[in-house]
Amino acid sequence: QVRLVESGGGLVQAGGSLRLSCVARRGSSRMEPMAWYRQTPGKARELVARINPSGSTYYSDSAQGRFIISRDDPRDTTYLQMSKLKPEDTAVYYCNQVHLLLPWGQGTQVTVSS
Repeated sequence: QVRLVESGGGLVQAGGSLRLSCVARRGSSRMEPMAWYRQTPGKARELVARINPSGSTYYSDSAQGRFIISRDDPRDTTYLQMSKLKPEDTAVYYCNQVHLLLPWGQGTQVTVSS
């Protein structure tokens, strides 16, 4: 079974950047649209960005212009380059397939200080 492992989160000041990584272990999610989601306490998980196998992308309004999603299929890895970070970007970030969700990974905490 594919296991998703997210990493790259941390504490950063507003305006800073982080690069998140998501590896699909013991398998692959190739040829599947992949997405990054985020969740804050008491709120539903929200989609931040998605990338199709073709490389086409979609971003939420809050991510547009600041985040870039990419994928490296030979490495079974999806990335999220985040820049111009804001305190409201503080959340646990998860990756998953867009369709046919896999078991969620542990996520990676992103904390943006003002």
